[in-house]
Amino acid sequence: MEEISSNVERIIPLSLDPGLRSRHLSKPKIGEDAQVIPSDTMEGILPSNSNEDARLKGNYKASPAFVNYLSIEAVAGLVRRHPASFVFSLTLLFFMGVEYTIPMVPSDSPPLDLGFWFTESLNAGLAARPNLNSFLAALNTLFVAMQSTYIFWSLLIEGRPRATIASLFMFTCRGILGSSTQLPLPKEFQGSGADFPVGNVSFFLFFSGRVAGSMIASLDMRRMKRYKMAWSFDALNILQTIRLLASRGHYTIDLATGLGAGFLFDILAGRYLECKSQKRHMLAEEEPIFCRCCCNCKQTQHSIASS
Repeated sequence: MEEISSNVERIIPLSLDPGLRSRHLSKPKIGEDAQVIPSDTMEGILPSNSNEDARLKGNYKASPAFVNYLSIEAVAGLVRRHPASFVFSLTLLFFMGVEYTIPMVPSDSPPLDLGFWFTESLNAGLAARPNLNSFLAALNTLFVAMQSTYIFWSLLIEGRPRATIASLFMFTCRGILGSSTQLPLPKEFQGSGADFPVGNVSFFLFFSGRVAGSMIASLDMRRMKRYKMAWSFDALNILQTIRLLASRGHYTIDLATGLGAGFLFDILAGRYLECKSQKRHMLAEEEPIFCRCCCNCKQTQHSIASS
């Protein structure tokens, strides 16, 4: 009985309610009389108004509920510990005001794109110099080939499938979204037969697959501690983004979503591989030698067991 009592002391964490702990530790040992606790000494065991008041004043260990921290000092501490969340709260209020007061674009007007506005002079320069436009398009196509080469290299040569799986997830989602909503091609679009996809064929505007693919490759490089390659890809991705805006090959929202899609599908691919690895470990623990799906293995297993 003493051993059980010591185990109880070890199991009950100190962070529990002191009343619960006192109830466990006040159990009588063998040969001792049970101790009756008077009703006026039950403060630590039963909830009372005084405990609630102390909790609200901060003298009692507060629960994780946010309402228990509502005070000027607590809010100031929250801002110090989570400055990014505080900034996002302010931006939420700001953009709520912008959304509810911004004038809507008329249906007979072209879309309003701030990226197009910032690159207006570059678009005029590409329109006046078609050879320069084709040269930059060819360089962009070369960069897309570099992305694809690295992603397939990581799978076929290094045996790391995460970047390839992320790209498959990404292009599948892009195909679904691009087929669901087809945006109009900008009027100032400067196309080129050297641009990817080569040959002036049709393509999806939402979202930018080449920006997402570059982000996936860059994240994989960072995992492998190839930081110089990653920074090089990031710099080329920025130049690619400026060129796509200047040639009106994508809207700003296509490029921003492509950047976020690269992060998202890389995380999903990692999660997918983690789940598959856990499943393999579970199967290995159940049947360490034989697979579960092969009938021949099953028959061999049963014959060995019977012998």
